[in-house]
Amino acid sequence: MATQVELLSRAGCHLCEEARPIVASAVRKHGVKLREVDVDSDPELRERYGDEVPVVLIDGRQHAFHRVDPQRLDLALAHAEN
Repeated sequence: MATQVELLSRAGCHLCEEARPIVASAVRKHGVKLREVDVDSDPELRERYGDEVPVVLIDGRQHAFHRVDPQRLDLALAHAEN
């Protein structure tokens, strides 16, 4: 199964704006799929992750929140490929 990365974000979130290019670069490098979801579009997501955005999920498991470390994300995606 192919690795999938989800970026949970919301409009007007400055941390989300910072995370977006970091995540986009990492998924391009590793050739994985990226899905961005606005947490405010789903009541369950808003309840679970609303105070933590941006949140990065790798194959449904939370990898990062608030700030995305590029090296840590790169390492996680490299391991997910194996």
